[in-house]
Amino acid sequence: MNSTLLSTLLRWLKTLSRVCGFETADSFPPGHPYARTHWEAAYFDIASDVKPDEIERRLCAAISNTPSVFAYITNPTPRMQRALLNTIHERLRRQPGAGATDLVLLLINAYQSPHITEAVPGLRNVIRETQHEETNLRVHAVLELLIGTPRGLDVIDMPA
Repeated sequence: MNSTLLSTLLRWLKTLSRVCGFETADSFPPGHPYARTHWEAAYFDIASDVKPDEIERRLCAAISNTPSVFAYITNPTPRMQRALLNTIHERLRRQPGAGATDLVLLLINAYQSPHITEAVPGLRNVIRETQHEETNLRVHAVLELLIGTPRGLDVIDMPA
């Protein structure tokens, strides 16, 4: 069989498989505003025919239910980041001082990518400015920023 014909046939079968939902999605479709957002498909069972808004909703629900899955998302969207921020807020509200260090570290690690869209103004700058600090100081600096952010942004307001 001619290699061009075989290549065309394989592309067509792959497209058909994706459109029919036979594959598991691991990113938004090409051309989507957050096309650089990727996730490990093994942690999020999302068929390839699911619409982007529904994909994002499902990923946010997964983050809300099991925040540790945030670690398996590259370049999370602002909405996904807010889902994690809400979980941080809830944890701090329920147990002030108990800490949300593990969740803040997930956020800090996500910002290692230069392509992530900032969910909270100034967050990237705080993370960059503290990159040579100890972990606890970095977490504290991020929490200070989040605590000082108006609640209207759906982020943290921690009791004094």
